[in-house]
Amino acid sequence: MSGLTPKIAVIIPCYKVKQHILPLLDRISDIVWRIYVVDDCCPEESGRLVTENTTDSRVVVLRTPINLGVGGAVLTGFKCALEDGADILVKIDGDGQMDPDLLPLFVNPIVLGRADYTKGNRFHNPSDVVQMPKLRLIGNAFVSFVNKISSGYWNIFDPTNGYLAINAKVAALLPIDKIAKRYFFESDMLFRLNLIKAVVVDIPMKAVYGDEKSNLKISRELFNFLLGHLKNTVKRIFYNYYLRDLTAGSVELILGLFLFSFGFIFGLTKWIGGVGSTSAAPSATVMLAALPIILGLQFLLAFLNSDIASVPYDPIQSKI
Repeated sequence: MSGLTPKIAVIIPCYKVKQHILPLLDRISDIVWRIYVVDDCCPEESGRLVTENTTDSRVVVLRTPINLGVGGAVLTGFKCALEDGADILVKIDGDGQMDPDLLPLFVNPIVLGRADYTKGNRFHNPSDVVQMPKLRLIGNAFVSFVNKISSGYWNIFDPTNGYLAINAKVAALLPIDKIAKRYFFESDMLFRLNLIKAVVVDIPMKAVYGDEKSNLKISRELFNFLLGHLKNTVKRIFYNYYLRDLTAGSVELILGLFLFSFGFIFGLTKWIGGVGSTSAAPSATVMLAALPIILGLQFLLAFLNSDIASVPYDPIQSKI
């Protein structure tokens, strides 16, 4: 990082946050070097509002030509901050849900070389969890589990949390043009980070739920989320276990899938063929179906254990 004091850049994507953006800017600490307000073709003209009502010399207003989505807006800010020489990039939403006073907690692990990327976790304290809207609580719990599989980060939770920070040198290694541009952005970031073996650390935080309205349409984005996680799971496993390396986990997965599939298909075929029959299936047939399923599950569990053990814990920022 440049000098003793890192250049911390805050990126704030703006879309329908007119009531919240100015109070948020007023609360951002002096430790921040530059603030990028990204007007993502906002119908409320958040960018113009900021330009006309702030005298903070750290504020830079960026405007996207079309609505890119939250991920696209953040990546626009990332690119500009990297070009300007930032050392650490921090993303905070413009809707007031994220406390800017927590920023040092997100930055310190990166400054100290203990993490390459930090993100918020609203599930750390049980007393905070009970305040979360029930539908959001259930949805986040489900998405967190699915994300563990697709990203390979079994040690984190709350993957869609938008409060995040990343070392600029690590961010420069990511294929920014390939990262998801809309609501799948945070999940896709974790997948990309795992491919370069970056260390990710959760930061406990409280979420603030006020009168803000989410722009996320769950019914519209659910399919995209599931499809995105499925694609990332397949790509991550192929890249990490077969393209770049071969480990015991590589063998365990192949054997587990083969044995479980064989036992399941064989047993299902015999069961369908025996429908209507009054005689019981021979014990040998039952064993030929059950044994591969049991062994297959054992191999799959062994692969899962290998995958959990492969979570990165050695930060890459010092190696770049």
